[in-house]
Amino acid sequence: MRSMQALLLILAISVFLSSPPASGQSTSVLNSPSFSPVPELKEGFDLLYEQKFPEARTTFEDWAAKNPEQPFGQVAIGASYLFEEFYRQQVLTSDYFLNDKRFLGGITGTPDPGRMKGFDDAIVKARQLAEQRLKRNKRDPEGLFALTLSAGMESDADSMLLKKHYDALKHLKEANNNAAILLADHPDAYDVYVAPGVAYYVIGSLSGSARFILWFGGIHGDKDLGMREVEKTADNGNYLKPFARILLALSARREKKDALAIKNLKELVEEFPDNTVYQTEYAKALGRPIPATMRPAQ
Repeated sequence: MRSMQALLLILAISVFLSSPPASGQSTSVLNSPSFSPVPELKEGFDLLYEQKFPEARTTFEDWAAKNPEQPFGQVAIGASYLFEEFYRQQVLTSDYFLNDKRFLGGITGTPDPGRMKGFDDAIVKARQLAEQRLKRNKRDPEGLFALTLSAGMESDADSMLLKKHYDALKHLKEANNNAAILLADHPDAYDVYVAPGVAYYVIGSLSGSARFILWFGGIHGDKDLGMREVEKTADNGNYLKPFARILLALSARREKKDALAIKNLKELVEEFPDNTVYQTEYAKALGRPIPATMRPAQ
């Protein structure tokens, strides 16, 4: 655990020191699938947050087949596999977030190989399509968005599911760099803020000695800043708004900010009343009996 934290510290410093400067541009986000609601994609993400993972995946696959040049379709397919495994491993729960060993070290079991292969295959396709767009325009919003989310999800999978912490931080560095370029041009791409927000929060959650080394290197892990960045997605995001809300709520519970946790969990329960995880976490935050038992996804 100590060697892993040391590796986190060294690479975290390189992540932040290598972030590209803002371009000074502030243009509006283009009317494209990643940044404006597409009914089919919205339906797919709603199914995802309702824990209907195969149905969500079918919806995303149908849209991707009709829009083969758009990398976001493959990003969404990858998300359907990752979110399903998170549900199976109970990652997006207080049992995970409030346990420092799990929160900083990863799950106790092993991920499903079939789901991880489906996730990897979709991310490979998303990256290929994104790179094609970036060859034509190195600041293409769709390409940058796809690479940001792809690398962010790979970082999550590596750190939480596979416990490959070195690989996780390489992907985190990539996600933050692409997010910085995209947000310099399109600051209202609110779904993007969740990626650097999580990075700030996790680094700020390291031990006191870890934070001291970061401070000595001129870099500060900042839990409050991380939560504010995630909150931008939770308040104004498009497809990732519910995802940011559960992250914000669970982070708020770690920080004993009960009102913020209850607010976001209440909104999630009202929007997705059949999601047993949201119901359970809302009950826990209120100190009430748990109304539903979480079941592993089949």
